[in-house]
Amino acid sequence: MNQDTPLDTPTPVRERLLQAAKACFLADDYHAVSTRRIAEAAQANVSMIRYYFGSKEGLYEEMIRTNLLPMLEVLDGDMLSSLDGFAGYLDLYYRTMATTPDFPRLILKVLALKHSPGRRFVHQLLERGRTRGAKRLDDLKHSGQLRTEVDPDVLRMAFVSLAMMPMLLKDVFEEQMERPMDATFLHQLARFNGQLIAAGLSTSLMPPSTSPTPPTPPKDTP
Repeated sequence: MNQDTPLDTPTPVRERLLQAAKACFLADDYHAVSTRRIAEAAQANVSMIRYYFGSKEGLYEEMIRTNLLPMLEVLDGDMLSSLDGFAGYLDLYYRTMATTPDFPRLILKVLALKHSPGRRFVHQLLERGRTRGAKRLDDLKHSGQLRTEVDPDVLRMAFVSLAMMPMLLKDVFEEQMERPMDATFLHQLARFNGQLIAAGLSTSLMPPSTSPTPPTPPKDTP
């Protein structure tokens, strides 16, 4: 046997279950997917779902957390230590979601139903992101890069809109443009949207509360 030839390492059961769960839950509604179906797709024993995740809902929540984790971890790093980081953050989001473009639709589906499985968990993740994001904005304000009057919830809403909408309507946009939203296109979009956000937040711009002096109305001619 040639020792220089690397052996194929089998994918761990836990990871296979997460991959199978994502494929199944994206294909069908939560209640239409059984644990047996997930286990068969993962080529694992159904008891492994209970062992690793406790239940089908536990597996569902962990699948969501695993896919959103890269975006949450960025909020603890250095990427958003400057306004230029917004472009990098959007680029990360587009690249992550491009591998599973139906995932943002799944999140919207979860949030749209008041009693849907995973809704409370997704809310917790979003609140975690909201809290961390607000802390990053405070840091940018204290460093003098960000205008002090910027509302973190307004910025968060703008960012989420720029991040999610291209992926939610990807098929429609590609049909209209007659071109694919491939990696090159999404990278350009991330740079543009990141620069758009940075320009709107920069302290070098005139604060929105300052308005130019209105022109003097012409006097009536006698």
